[in-house]
Amino acid sequence: MRTPAERVALLVAPVLEVASLPAAGRLIDVGSGNGSPGLVLALVREDLEVTLLEPRSRRWAFLREAARAAGRPDVRVLRCRHDTYDGPPARTVTLRALALPIGALAPLVEPGGRVFFFGGRPGPHAAFAATEEAAGLPGGIQVFRRLG
Repeated sequence: MRTPAERVALLVAPVLEVASLPAAGRLIDVGSGNGSPGLVLALVREDLEVTLLEPRSRRWAFLREAARAAGRPDVRVLRCRHDTYDGPPARTVTLRALALPIGALAPLVEPGGRVFFFGGRPGPHAAFAATEEAAGLPGGIQVFRRLG
C-alpha cells in the first residue's frame, strides 16, 4: 500500500520532469480533474497563463479552490469540455490519460504550439507531428507539435 506522499508523487513527478518544456504564455489543460498536470505546472511556472478545462462540477469546484488556496487566483478554471471551449488557442495544451484523438485538440493549439499527452497513445493526424522532446522521460509522456 502506498503512502499519501507516494500517491502524490505518482501524479506530480512526471509533470516536474517536463516542467521546463512548455513555452511561456497560454497553457490549456484538458480534463483537469485532480489538477495534474495543469495546476501543477501553474504552481511551478509563474510565466504560464493557465486555463483548466473540467466539465464535472465537483472537480471544477475543487480546482477553483485549489488554485486560489495555492496562491494562483489568476488560473482560469472553466466548467467545460474541450469541444465547447471558445477562448483563444494556446501555445501549449496538456492532458492526462484521456482517450481523445489529437485532431480534436487542433482548435485549442496555436500553429507551432505543442500538445503534451501524459499517458494515452493518440493516433497520427495530418495537423500534428510527434517530437522527441520527452523521449527517455518516465510516465509515458508524448509531445506533438501543431503544423502550419
